[in-house]
Amino acid sequence: MEQGKQVCQVHWLGLVDYDFAWQMQARMAEEIASGRRPPTLLLLEHSPVITIGRRGGRAHILWSADELVQQGVAVREVDRGGDVTYHGPGQLVGYPLLPLAKPGWAGERLPQADFTGYLRKLERAIIHLLARLGIVAGQREGLTGVWVPADIWANCIRCDPKLKPAPAKIASIGVKIDGKGISRHGFAVNIHPQMEYWESIIPCGLEGVQMARVTDFVNPPDMAEVARLAAEELGDVLGYSLEWMES
Repeated sequence: MEQGKQVCQVHWLGLVDYDFAWQMQARMAEEIASGRRPPTLLLLEHSPVITIGRRGGRAHILWSADELVQQGVAVREVDRGGDVTYHGPGQLVGYPLLPLAKPGWAGERLPQADFTGYLRKLERAIIHLLARLGIVAGQREGLTGVWVPADIWANCIRCDPKLKPAPAKIASIGVKIDGKGISRHGFAVNIHPQMEYWESIIPCGLEGVQMARVTDFVNPPDMAEVARLAAEELGDVLGYSLEWMES
């Protein structure tokens, strides 16, 4: 732990059900708000699930109910920002549960500048993570998430050449700041997921967007090691000292 920095406890959970992690977030966020738990970062993978954020709708799910059942994909409407996204094995998901409001703050919404600033920090940490894995990525003005530039995406062997001129999305972000100023939900970085599942949705409600994964370009370490690197970058960008917990 680094001297002078607030501690963030980190839990590597492996593959867990979405509902279990959602309930875990709610419980831990309450504990953080009441001072019974320090800031906490959950890192994990999910069983296949499509989540619909507050700006989304089922119109952006392209598979029928029968197809979803056949492929073992659950659907959940959740209280994060953003539209529709997919989570599944091979994707690193992070849920930072952090007190973002200033002392004495009370209200239902964090100031927009603070909320946007938090999103940009998450993006920056993911960009640093990808750089450590050997991938150049960046932000796109007006769009949340992390993107592989078109010239890098052109090296993707599996991809349709007609679609390569555009950037591809490699990480998605959708968060909520609850009424006590605690962040919930977070980010998902595509490490080595089965890309066929993305055909089930219009990702983030963006027509024609291409989704990238780390293994389109490099061979990454195992997911537990990627989680460790992600935690280091998040701790650095957000200003926390990390304490790894047994889960």
